[in-house]
Amino acid sequence: MKNDIHDLGLVLDSRVKLVVIESWDEKRVLETLTSLAVKRGLGLFTWAVTEGLQRLGFGGEPVGAGESFEPDIALKLIKHDPQPNLYVMCDLHPFLADNPKLVRLLKEVAMSEASHKPTLVLVSHTLKLPAEVQRYAARFTLALPSEEELLAIVRDEATRWSELNRGARVRTDNRTLQQVVKNLRGMSHAEARALARNVICDDGAITQEDLPELNKTKFQLLDLEGVLSFEYDTAQFAEVGGLSNLKRWLGERQDIFLNGKGPDMPKGMLLVGVQGGGKSLAAKAVAGLWGLPLLRLDFGSLYNKFFGETERNLREALKLAEQMAPCVLWMDELEKGLSAGDHDEGVSQRVLGTLLTWMAERKAPVFMVATANAIHRLPPELVRKGRFDELFFVDLPDAAVRADIFAIHLRRRELDPQLFDLNELAAACAGFSGAEIEQVVVSALYAAQARQQTVDQGLLLHNIQSTAPLSVVMAEKLEALRAWAAGRTVNAG
Repeated sequence: MKNDIHDLGLVLDSRVKLVVIESWDEKRVLETLTSLAVKRGLGLFTWAVTEGLQRLGFGGEPVGAGESFEPDIALKLIKHDPQPNLYVMCDLHPFLADNPKLVRLLKEVAMSEASHKPTLVLVSHTLKLPAEVQRYAARFTLALPSEEELLAIVRDEATRWSELNRGARVRTDNRTLQQVVKNLRGMSHAEARALARNVICDDGAITQEDLPELNKTKFQLLDLEGVLSFEYDTAQFAEVGGLSNLKRWLGERQDIFLNGKGPDMPKGMLLVGVQGGGKSLAAKAVAGLWGLPLLRLDFGSLYNKFFGETERNLREALKLAEQMAPCVLWMDELEKGLSAGDHDEGVSQRVLGTLLTWMAERKAPVFMVATANAIHRLPPELVRKGRFDELFFVDLPDAAVRADIFAIHLRRRELDPQLFDLNELAAACAGFSGAEIEQVVVSALYAAQARQQTVDQGLLLHNIQSTAPLSVVMAEKLEALRAWAAGRTVNAG
């Protein structure tokens, strides 16, 4: 808070008479302004439509304060106050629309630069000033809590829980505690405290199982619904068969990304390959491995018929992703949003420009995972070296990986893999993708239930023989994709 008080004092020293503070934490804003007023010996008054003008700190009541419930009356009192008092008006924004008298009064207060005139601070969760007023105003943003402050908040809430539960200690480990602190970044002090309390109060423990719920609640608080969606169930990396090179590559960068060590933070990766090969699952698994929230950007929902709205939607989505940082941003089937061709009035080119600018300039720890099926449809500016840290090709799984994938999906459905000949199954489904292998297991389950029997080797082999894999149906396209990837990409397997 000390830095906020100092910086806000510099704003007052500049003789700006209208200050705007957008914050969800009104209580903390008022605490900061009270500290500043006490430090400088200023009278402090607050206004709300329910209370009118009220005195806080030093100074007498303004004349007519009892009749100041209406904002225009309050502004007149502020305008004619001969003392350099500090006034705070909370939630004035609903009154500014279509009210020229109120706008004029606000402008007259703002235009006064005399040192003996009062300063007005407008506080709201969001506030857009009328054009004729905004150039007279200064905007101020309270600093968000640092990691040290967030850790102190979590520990304070743990102490409170302990006191309420007869001295029982909150169970956790250092790795999980540090992950919770990092995932609280971007929250205000009050929001961080509420989230920490929610994590602790249900069972008196801070565990890995709390992280997805914490991230989901943070996402809801930031109101990110729309073009961004929150992926609640992020796969554990053990659930991804194969992709050994990709796993190793991610493991080498995990500590640097999570702890912010080193000058070159990992930016992201592009995964290309056949449909159903595991690209989307790998994207989910990155978030699961690193213990980060996963946001999915739906390019289809970006597009808007009005000029400029599509690019604005993308800018807003990317800005909101930064608010969730550290996080993983998953852009699925990227080519569908950036390859509209020459008949979209330049929208796809403007979207590409917006995306490239953000990729080059972003500072927040947002790890981008882009997936594409038709790499030839992506613009060359996007796939050149430097945009992504690496370009991986996800090919069809080999025999050993196919056996692992069978084991994963059998185990997930409470079937013991040791009761099956996985090598025989893997050999029988040569050319199958991971998604197609999963469907073999699912189809066998349906068939077994219909026949009132258990899933056995024969049933799985029968479903394999009944399936025409994509590698057969689209053999020519697959070979063309492999030819393109040779020498241009790193094999993820």
